[in-house]
Amino acid sequence: MIDELQAHLDGRWAAVRNTARELLDDPRLEPALGTLDEQRARTFDRLRLLAEAGVSRLGFPKQYGGLDDLGGSITGFEMLALGDLSLLVKAGVQFGLFGGAILHLGTSPHRERYLEDVMSVALPGCFAMTETGHGSDVAALRTTATYDAAAQEFVITTPDDDARKDYIGNAARDGRAAVVFAQLITGGETQGVHAFVVPIRRSDGSPADGVRIEDCGPKAGLNGVDNGRLWFDGVRIPRENLLNRYGDVAPDGTYSTPIENPTRRFFTMLGTLIQGRVSVAGGAASATKVALAIAVRYAEVRRQFGAPGRDGEIVLLDYLAHQRRLLPALARTYALHFAQGGLVGALHDDFADDDRRRPLEARAAAIKAATTWHATATIQACREACGGAGYLTENQFARLKADTDVFTTFEGDNTVLLQLVGKELLGAYRSQFGELDWLGTIRFVAEQATATVIEHTAAHRIIQRLLDAAPGPDADLRDRAWHVELFEWRERHLLDTVARRLRRAADSDDPFATFNATQDHLLCAARAHADRLLLEAFLAGVDSAPDGTKPLLDGVCDLFVLSTVEAERAWFIEHGRLSTQRSKAVITQVDALCAELRPHASTLVDGFGIPDACITAPIART
Repeated sequence: MIDELQAHLDGRWAAVRNTARELLDDPRLEPALGTLDEQRARTFDRLRLLAEAGVSRLGFPKQYGGLDDLGGSITGFEMLALGDLSLLVKAGVQFGLFGGAILHLGTSPHRERYLEDVMSVALPGCFAMTETGHGSDVAALRTTATYDAAAQEFVITTPDDDARKDYIGNAARDGRAAVVFAQLITGGETQGVHAFVVPIRRSDGSPADGVRIEDCGPKAGLNGVDNGRLWFDGVRIPRENLLNRYGDVAPDGTYSTPIENPTRRFFTMLGTLIQGRVSVAGGAASATKVALAIAVRYAEVRRQFGAPGRDGEIVLLDYLAHQRRLLPALARTYALHFAQGGLVGALHDDFADDDRRRPLEARAAAIKAATTWHATATIQACREACGGAGYLTENQFARLKADTDVFTTFEGDNTVLLQLVGKELLGAYRSQFGELDWLGTIRFVAEQATATVIEHTAAHRIIQRLLDAAPGPDADLRDRAWHVELFEWRERHLLDTVARRLRRAADSDDPFATFNATQDHLLCAARAHADRLLLEAFLAGVDSAPDGTKPLLDGVCDLFVLSTVEAERAWFIEHGRLSTQRSKAVITQVDALCAELRPHASTLVDGFGIPDACITAPIART
């Protein structure tokens, strides 16, 4: 059963997962300990080990020395997160962000010049987008790149401390160059944010002329990553250092672009960097799996209190309260695993097509937010489930908590990402009404929502079959058609009411106040959309499972659905979709499912295929 389950979970990139497992068993990749400098030095050394093993080449084109496997690259990153998360983030900065920006925003000359050195770590690099004063508002970045036609150079300038590049991985110690995002100015006109390759250190490690570097110092976690701050005081770079796939400057200063609309150009440019957001979601899911594996294994052997009629003390996992701590979280982790796999597959297949990739951006944002928030909550729950033992450093939770906490805010703050999701859902209707202001043109009809909001995924036909046989209000709580209808209705209803509120306020003199007043509602709609995506993915995972594992996964899916309904039962009652009696029945069903799945808890965590070297906690080995 475990082998069959693992094979199913490994999915399309099983070979990459197995290669990663072998790599993670290498003792040289154990988490770095020691002083801040020692952790950073060892993490950098291990980054080179990854390059030597060929891990860095997966996501790059064959013509530049890569392996042309985007999906394999993201899957490998996800697996690396089962081990040291500092190494994971270091690799993500070097190969995913720095190398990915050169690959996707540059053109052939840039790729030929830089990519081999990026993959081999001969050129350690940074991704310098975030500014102190404009973290998530990329379009408002204030670093400038002013073209000097006489010298054929761009002049990179940080106008003030609010515009310094902040929290930049690889900047404090190891980076030799950075992809810097700045406002391109040529001929006195600003053409928006573009990316430039900027040297930040000389070969001896000292800052380059005009570059100021400051160490961010110790962090709550991920201290193997050398985060730093960068200022640029009139730093001159050749014209060719502009990554010019979406915008170029001729020697005389003339600006040209294949995408004339500045807004579309900006979002197309950012869309090519979606890989980082997807990778963070996969990394968070892996850390969650490690925490659950430790907590479940401990709960299988740790005994506490006796009971009349039973010999000796009772193992923790036999207590319903303990099952409720761990098993619904495990069920949601399975849902997220299948959602991540589907997203990676779609990205791998559609990345090269800008139009087909665009819908994946909101999907990636929803899954990233859902996965990283789930990681934070679940790792804490697992720590508490292990009592005082979970507080010991040796049992891994302290490091897991510290290292994953920032995942909720990097590669996009989760709340901001859910706003993006909500706006994309609303924007799906905008095309019906031309290019008028979206606040004044969004019009909803409930019947339209199903066809336009619900995206067609690999699970669509499965869901349609279920909906064709949708039951009445008195159906069994484990009826899958009812689950689908309930999740879809919740999303549809929230979007419908958000749009009505916006439409009523369309003539407002203060558009910001209008949007601000509906923001909480929009975020609820985005969360409902994420839950629906997870259900779709889980259904597809169950449908494609081998016969031997299908019944078990079906039960896990039931627990995911009903524990989600339980958490939202007040909303469903308020909106007439659950009676108080049926709401109580949901609680009873969750209890029953926890009891049914309790004998399979170890199988479910073992199915993740986590290498023994990644679970060092003594409490998980008793």
